[in-house]
Amino acid sequence: MAASLGPLVGAIDQGTSSTRFLVFNAATAELLSHHQVELKQEFPKEGWVEQDPKEILNSVYECVERTCEKMRELNIDIANIRAIGVTNQRETTVVWDKTTGEPLYNAIVWLDLRTQSTVEHLLKRIPGKNKTFSKFKTGLPLSTYFSAVKLRWLLDNVEEIKKAVEDGRAMFGTIDSWLIWSLTGGTNGGIHCTDVTNASRTMLFNIHSLEWDPDLCKFFEIPMEILPNVRSSSEIYGVMESGALTGVPISGCLGDQHAALVGQMCFQDGQAKNTYGTGCFLLCNTGQKSVFSEHGLITTIAYKMGKDKPAFYALEGSVAIAGAVVRWLRDNLGIAKSSLEVEKLAAEVGTSYGCYFVPAFSGLYAPYWEPSARGIICGLTQFTNKNHIAFAALEAVCFQTREILDAMNKDCGIPLSQLQVDGGMTNNKILMQLQSDILCIPVVKPSMAETTALGAAMAAGAAEGVEVWSLNPGDLTAVTCERFEPQINPEESEYRYARWKKAVMKSMGWEASASSNGDSSIFSSLPFSVFIMSSMLMLIGAKYLSGK
Repeated sequence: MAASLGPLVGAIDQGTSSTRFLVFNAATAELLSHHQVELKQEFPKEGWVEQDPKEILNSVYECVERTCEKMRELNIDIANIRAIGVTNQRETTVVWDKTTGEPLYNAIVWLDLRTQSTVEHLLKRIPGKNKTFSKFKTGLPLSTYFSAVKLRWLLDNVEEIKKAVEDGRAMFGTIDSWLIWSLTGGTNGGIHCTDVTNASRTMLFNIHSLEWDPDLCKFFEIPMEILPNVRSSSEIYGVMESGALTGVPISGCLGDQHAALVGQMCFQDGQAKNTYGTGCFLLCNTGQKSVFSEHGLITTIAYKMGKDKPAFYALEGSVAIAGAVVRWLRDNLGIAKSSLEVEKLAAEVGTSYGCYFVPAFSGLYAPYWEPSARGIICGLTQFTNKNHIAFAALEAVCFQTREILDAMNKDCGIPLSQLQVDGGMTNNKILMQLQSDILCIPVVKPSMAETTALGAAMAAGAAEGVEVWSLNPGDLTAVTCERFEPQINPEESEYRYARWKKAVMKSMGWEASASSNGDSSIFSSLPFSVFIMSSMLMLIGAKYLSGK
């Protein structure tokens, strides 16, 4: 006989590096079971980042089925799962064929830089080449980061997509839309929708009227009929049409950073959280008013918890590379076999010994919005070893957070007295202590780190027609936390931060846009040995011709 724990809620957490399905107890917010599948990222050319939408969808099915198996083993009745929430990597762009259900190209991931020339081409059409031309409509600067530019690239460069649009077969969506459409039946009546938080990351959405903006669609030359319907973050969109949870409503949808804000219970104006995942994202709730940054932050919709509920807004500082730098040390440099080993390497030295690492692999996001920047490691001496580089990589995550926190404090006028944190990297105790030292304020980490999935579950469980999760402040469960207090003096912290700023300046203006598709040099396509040989022949030829 399976145990009954009262109503349960599931959450699909589809991130950049992995997919998870988690099940929570709606009454206690306790995590009961979960399953995770790591995903491949493809890098077909320098600066390009893609994923296979079918692999993403299959990983969701696998996580749901495996979690349900684990629950049966734990003797928990899966019939008590009343609703499912979806939370996802944002901006990542998919176009698929609604008649076959097949993607028409790989998903272009948020980190991808191929659209740099598209951005420059679009900028030429804006008076004064003003990157923030749509800031008061969308909250966003014109950047490679957001979906509209990725979609424009697909329409310009992929013949199959052009043809599908002409034939009326194409559907566009961010990952949430692709998943919800597929899970609710796909070609057989699937629901083509997104929520306000994901829509607010496309650059096509008016964050005040909460509708697709015809003028912006015209500017980007995007046909409005391929866009999903925009719904609130908490309502029944449709039901699961296959698998162990057939018939269960999908009733919550939030971009991953917005879900973490909800999962951290940041429902009050001025409450903020920082999530450490592939990138790093600091969001501060600004209530029912949109606040526009003077310091390089973006304005985004925090959540809208129901059809008839108001939209809440947030200021966001986005950093492209956080956990990705650890993955890079592991996979590209091979200086460690695991993330844990990177932490150990850093712990052995406890200092970067004057070495600074700016991981601008995808240019710099907030507060600089500088696509021409590239990664640099500077301050190297003969004494520097892999331990110091590992430490510098962790420090880089903390310095980047300090930059966006400084901007946030200037925009909000009230400095944060502590930082609430979550995400996979927060298990790294050295990183958390470093973060507190560099910010000179306490860092507070909830003992249950899965706040992104929790936020999606809360939205799903609170939806009208489900109503198994109360979002009233008095009903929310108190969370136990771990605190990290600053342990170094502020002068040392300021000195290190100033040196970091110097390193950031040196990373800028590295990549000229003309060569964004690779170096234009004649030798760039030749193997290095051929290049050496041809140089030698040129030298011999020159010597021969000069008669010496």
